[in-house]
Amino acid sequence: MTKAEPNAHWQGLWVAMDGDNIAAAAWVQPLANQTAQLWLPKQNNAIARALLDGLQDWVNEQPITLCHVALPAPWAAWEKTLVESGMRVLATLEHLVWRCQTVRMPDTSLTLHPFEELTRTQQLALLARVGEASLDCPALREAVPVKTLLAGFDAQATSAMMPTPRHWFRLEHQGETIGVLLLATQQPRWSLQLMGLVPEWRGQGLGQVVIQQAQALAAQCGAKRLALTVDAQNTPAQRVYARAGMKKEMQERLLAWC
Repeated sequence: MTKAEPNAHWQGLWVAMDGDNIAAAAWVQPLANQTAQLWLPKQNNAIARALLDGLQDWVNEQPITLCHVALPAPWAAWEKTLVESGMRVLATLEHLVWRCQTVRMPDTSLTLHPFEELTRTQQLALLARVGEASLDCPALREAVPVKTLLAGFDAQATSAMMPTPRHWFRLEHQGETIGVLLLATQQPRWSLQLMGLVPEWRGQGLGQVVIQQAQALAAQCGAKRLALTVDAQNTPAQRVYARAGMKKEMQERLLAWC
């Protein structure tokens, strides 16, 4: 078993050799803020398990706080192998999509204001409040600091070819900041990165208004689809998205070394 060394970005690429032939390969891809993504070998066999054991030890020696992998269904075989390698199941994720159509921005006193008007400290504090008692991926929120979460959203916005996240908003209602709406806007498919309310404003129908505002924005800006990911166990959010016409596209299991 060998590691690829020429470039620091590729130091997490591990290869199992059978003589002069590559028998299997796995890669820990570095991401923002001491996180990483695991790319699995093609086959789940004894060689793959040996690679994972080696990579787990290597990850533990790195400044990596979380290394994740998302398994598409059916995931049972790989999930068993990964759990045996020390990974933790964080969530079952539902990927939803809405085909954009002309919609009217709802009449509401809930307004959108640029997220960038907040200082970084205020942004982090707001995200922490939105995450309090949230049913959306609580194990992931427990494992990932708010600072790392926001850095990941920043990186996603950059990869969406946006110089700045112009469709990031704080939500204001009755003179109070009550939540966030973060959208990545790579055409033709927008992504709802985060939508959430602080605890005292939940359960009042405002989530439905926010998703309608996101849909109206996407349609007005020429997007073809609006996509999002939600924890399969988050029943209240699932109801909101279903009423908004969003359809399940696929399901994944999220696991991580953390």
